[in-house]
Amino acid sequence: MRRRLLALVCVSATLLGGCGLMPGSETQRRTVTVWLMQHSASQEYLDRFTEEFESEHAGIELDIRIQEWTGIGEKVQQALRTGGSEGPDVIEVGNTQVATYAEGDRLVDLTLESMRDWGRDDWLPGLAEPGQWGSQQYGIPWYAANRVVIYRKDLFREAGITEPPKNQDEWLTATEELNTGDQQGIYLAGQDWYTLAGFIWEEGGELATERSGVWSGTLDSPAALRGMDFYRRLQKLGDGPVDSDEEHPPQAGVFADGNVAQIVAVPGLASAILQQNPQLKGELGYFPVPGKKTGTPGAVFTGGSDLVVPAKTDDTDAAIEVVAALTGARWNTELARTMNYVPNKAGLADSVAEEEGVAAMAAGAAQGRATPSTPQWSAVEADNPIKEYMTKVLTGADPATEAERAAERVTDALAFD
Repeated sequence: MRRRLLALVCVSATLLGGCGLMPGSETQRRTVTVWLMQHSASQEYLDRFTEEFESEHAGIELDIRIQEWTGIGEKVQQALRTGGSEGPDVIEVGNTQVATYAEGDRLVDLTLESMRDWGRDDWLPGLAEPGQWGSQQYGIPWYAANRVVIYRKDLFREAGITEPPKNQDEWLTATEELNTGDQQGIYLAGQDWYTLAGFIWEEGGELATERSGVWSGTLDSPAALRGMDFYRRLQKLGDGPVDSDEEHPPQAGVFADGNVAQIVAVPGLASAILQQNPQLKGELGYFPVPGKKTGTPGAVFTGGSDLVVPAKTDDTDAAIEVVAALTGARWNTELARTMNYVPNKAGLADSVAEEEGVAAMAAGAAQGRATPSTPQWSAVEADNPIKEYMTKVLTGADPATEAERAAERVTDALAFD
């Protein structure tokens, strides 16, 4: 309503010389406060964006405030509850967090702008889908990152493997050839459930499904069981611990030790590997996680960030202008090049084609998915029965029995109080 009134005022004012330019008046400048997360964008990028945006939007000033991920959930919740002139007008949030914040009409519905102006149908599904709550679009995709296979080029050459595998069967065969003596074909921790999720999606399965507002765990479906079986077959071609995830111990250090041919990780992990073992410089390669179909990357979990606008912002129109600029082709491409991210649309992938790791990530992102879009998913991750299920299967328990138990626990965690 406030926007419509402002529009009427401006129309009337044009008869007197233009909105904001009536005799004795000055153009009113508005400040848009933007919360962005630490390390999401370089300061040089933000400085350039701010200067150009403000020059093109004479009535808007940007106040970009960098936030830390630690404790950000409660800080955002508080901002959405209270609003006010000191609160944020635009917030960067993790793509899987949007549903949590959208619940209770606390975010501006951007469905119209998404469909009419921003090309929603072209967004990466792993960012676009979790940005929805119900049938409305609240989170606008900003950037993506997903797992690829980081491999040792020298070890592939020594094994006679001349090119990366193009499908899952080729991947298993190559990994078997690489898994010899003290050398691990792949290091895959037993509880790397994000990687498992990709295998489940590739088979056509889901972690959980929703019907009439009720969510149910589906790890026991035939498709999900096939995904777990592929994980089991791949994981045994190395010495990854079956009872911990990829951060315990950090897989970058394991890979840097020199006896591992492959890991599944985001390309950015290569910098940590090279820091621990500089001798691997020039020997690290990347390829998308293979899918079942030759030449088509497999499904992967897509992480990244969306931009949202709090419902209690003092200036919805100006906030939307900022979101439109940051997520539009010009600045989204600039961000991807600067930070080695995947742009928010598959059609922009060529902008990062020169960087091998990012190009592999962009190819996989086209098949990207996200965790179930429900505020209760955080309760699943807090207890995470998926990890326990994986360990039990990898230590010889019956997959169907354990999958049924894990699915029941997921269902219980997704139930609203």
